[in-house]
Amino acid sequence: MQSAMHTTGYAAYSPTAPLALFQFERRSLRANDVAMEILYSDVCHPDLHTAPNDWGWSYYPIVPGHEIVGRVAALGAGVSRYRVGDHVAVGCMVDSCPACDQCRKGEEQLCRAGNTSTYAGQDRITGENTQGGCSKHLVVREEFCLRIPEGLDLALAAPLLCAGITTWSSLGTWNVGPGGRVGVIGLGHMAVGLGVTVLSRSNDKQVDALALGAARLLVSSDPQAMEKATSDFDLIIDMVSVKHDLTPYLPLLDVDGTLAIVGQVGPTIQERNTAPLLLGRRRIADSLIGGIHETQEMLGFCAEKNILPDCEMIRIDQINEAFERMERADVRYRFVIDKASLPAQVA
Repeated sequence: MQSAMHTTGYAAYSPTAPLALFQFERRSLRANDVAMEILYSDVCHPDLHTAPNDWGWSYYPIVPGHEIVGRVAALGAGVSRYRVGDHVAVGCMVDSCPACDQCRKGEEQLCRAGNTSTYAGQDRITGENTQGGCSKHLVVREEFCLRIPEGLDLALAAPLLCAGITTWSSLGTWNVGPGGRVGVIGLGHMAVGLGVTVLSRSNDKQVDALALGAARLLVSSDPQAMEKATSDFDLIIDMVSVKHDLTPYLPLLDVDGTLAIVGQVGPTIQERNTAPLLLGRRRIADSLIGGIHETQEMLGFCAEKNILPDCEMIRIDQINEAFERMERADVRYRFVIDKASLPAQVA
């Protein structure tokens, strides 16, 4: 076993403190571990909720960040898939059991024993707290390390590891292929593409939606437009990250249609009348990221089709400002941290 790796990151030291520089040790490499130098990481909405302990499972200090791109820095003795210098990525999890039925069929995110989160989790073997990608280095089990395909822009790929796979997995889970009728609540831009309808309370986002390739924008506060869109969709992906009423959207689903909630953790559903579900055999469901094979497949597809998010590059010392701007929805559309701005060690 190789010795522990000293590294730096930015951590929340309490629910009310801004993120600040943090020096810590990454665990020693086991035989099946990959150590990576992090080049880029994304700022995702779960980071925004984890730092102040909105969901009740944070510990302190805690380093957020679960959309991570970098290069292999060191390998455990038994690793055969990677070489030092390979470009790799890590998403929302770094381990799972791996013996249960879900892990065996490639649904590690649904591990019966619980997957090991990239941060806000506990190491499966030692029980120590996991720390995320808002840091200079990461250690991950080989099977949870993803290969970056040739041609995929490293600086823009990080948001694919959560936002991208969440959208991809939703489409796959409910068998929506070419020609499928998809609506997206909110301008979750990783879900917007050719043929997709964006649903928004006003038409303020119409220019952006059409520029991203949407077929149209449907104003959910317009009763006539909503009635005209009855039964228009096979799948609606709900990207909204705050509590909201689902009632207006259910009649938009066709028979056997699904509304998949992917943006909000916590209280969301305010629907009291089951008639729209009953009469159309419609359903409300959640979708949690995707498995490792599925994520690798998504990365390959994005590289082949040159599908990448719109990002604003920031320095690590701008992380607190980024959090404030995300609260105001003042970003188009993702923040990515360039880790060249973070020293490997601090004197």
